[in-house]
Amino acid sequence: MTIKVGDTLPAMKLMIASADGPKEISTEEIFKDKKVVMFAVPGAFTPTCSAKHLPGFIEHADKFFAKGVDRLVCMAVNDPFVMGAWAKDQAAGDRILMLADGSGAFTKALGLELDLVARGLGVRSQRFALVADNMKVTHLAVEEPGGFDVSRAEAILAVL
Repeated sequence: MTIKVGDTLPAMKLMIASADGPKEISTEEIFKDKKVVMFAVPGAFTPTCSAKHLPGFIEHADKFFAKGVDRLVCMAVNDPFVMGAWAKDQAAGDRILMLADGSGAFTKALGLELDLVARGLGVRSQRFALVADNMKVTHLAVEEPGGFDVSRAEAILAVL
């Protein structure tokens, strides 16, 4: 079942890259008592993700913070080393928390997995964005396959 507006995000552990190597982080640490915009991509370093999705959120980060967003999160079904390298490549700095859902467990718990096994890419995340206020989903925008419209930075800014 896919998560929907009004639902509470599941309590789980994920990974981030840190100066000391991979570090575990809980969804509570990320979302509790915060207004968070999280967007998910099918994979780091993939064409639309690297050319448009992540760069849009980097470019507009200050606008999100000015609208009361406490944290911007980019998630992919990749390991924390890949997410750390992608953050460096894209100059994300500390404005965007790069969240690694290596096994896809969080993505599956949200009901937003994307089966790309036939294309040699395994099970990934659908492209989506959500707004959460203190762990509760207040907005969810899931792209149609191949789409890049409702989850882009400008579209999410428009709903805040």
